[in-house]
Amino acid sequence: MNTRPFILHALSPLHAGTGHAADVIDLPTARMKATGIPFVPGSSVKGVLRDARRSGDRDKTEAVFGPSDDPAAHAGALVVGDARLLALPVRSFRGTFAWTTSPLLLALAKRDLDDVGKDLSIPSISRGAQLAPGSCCGHNGRLYLEDLDLPATESKEAAAWARFLAPLASPGDDIFTKRFAMVDDDTMTFLWETATQLDARVRLDEKTRTVAPGALWLEESLPPETLLIGLLAADRSRRRGTAMTPDDVLGFALAGEEVFQLGGKATTGRGRCRMIPVARKDAGHGNT
Repeated sequence: MNTRPFILHALSPLHAGTGHAADVIDLPTARMKATGIPFVPGSSVKGVLRDARRSGDRDKTEAVFGPSDDPAAHAGALVVGDARLLALPVRSFRGTFAWTTSPLLLALAKRDLDDVGKDLSIPSISRGAQLAPGSCCGHNGRLYLEDLDLPATESKEAAAWARFLAPLASPGDDIFTKRFAMVDDDTMTFLWETATQLDARVRLDEKTRTVAPGALWLEESLPPETLLIGLLAADRSRRRGTAMTPDDVLGFALAGEEVFQLGGKATTGRGRCRMIPVARKDAGHGNT
């Protein structure tokens, strides 16, 4: 089975919801049960990819994503994993905002990157932050995120990750490298719990043009510029008469960067995302 990592880059607020919750936030974003890390379910990503290929070759679409008329006929050749948080944009006293991540998120990402990320090392941060050289977010050895005041130093690990991620997150003019920050895991946990976007939403009564009874709710989203990472995996086609290798399957599903609408609330502008495949080192092209 062949695999290909991909990056999701939110261009607008991204709401991958879990339905209503009996909490302060009525419509929270999806989070992993054990860790609380925000994520976009692989089923959502797969559905969007299938819909984008629906107007193309029907036999290949059915081979890659599974048959729509007879699910028992054969399994689809493509497996789509969940897209897990990689870097969260957080307000910064200097530099406007910082793409913020932590050793835990980077370790999980490196596991998905496999041979692509062999040259990347995981930093050791007990407290504080590490920045790439030339960062515009640091100030006199400090990093100010939201209400947090963190000691900050430059590091080669931050520089290496920034070099790897910048062409994916900010192709063309690089605004990523000087705004990339790594913080300790405890600080990152606090940030992914409190630095998401919250919007108060209402539904108006058509006659009175005031808020309808019970129609006021809080909705949580991942803010624009959030980066997530996931994994596509592929086997050979199982559809009779449609021969496709694992590489054919991956290329059909996502040959290059595309923009999709993911998650809920699409009619209010939520969920516009870039989806970027991360090329293997032996592919001879891409960002690695």
